[in-house]
Amino acid sequence: VFAGVNGSAIENFSCVIYNVSFMNCTWQAGRDAPGDTQYFLYWKNSRYDDAMECELYIKDENGRNMGCRFQNVKIDIEEAYFLVNGSSKNSLIQFYDEYIQLYKIEILTPPLNATVNCTRDPAGCIITWQPPLTSHVEDVNCFEYEISIQKK
Repeated sequence: VFAGVNGSAIENFSCVIYNVSFMNCTWQAGRDAPGDTQYFLYWKNSRYDDAMECELYIKDENGRNMGCRFQNVKIDIEEAYFLVNGSSKNSLIQFYDEYIQLYKIEILTPPLNATVNCTRDPAGCIITWQPPLTSHVEDVNCFEYEISIQKK
């Protein structure tokens, strides 16, 4: 049983990793959280790390923490643990926690150095590219690509 006011924990928690090593996490205030509730995010990238508090909060117009920006994130094979708790002068606030496999929330960069060489004789085109940048994929054969040709 969670201690605290029902409906005071955050809602719609989500995180995304982009540009190889940046991560944004966002949430919404609990629908029944008192107006003075402030939220704090802690996370561990693996079971061997210490829990760290967010260093760069995303705030709403009232100064309430509604997200966090991370830099230098490394994708580990383990699940990362996220905990968001809250404080209020007059009420106990429920906490929210979740385990997330970071590779599942990564938005990959586009493939690099894409080139197209077309010839008339024989008619055809050769398209080449290099794999996208990523911090954790060691086997580039894991990538699948889709080519969309808009005009011939």
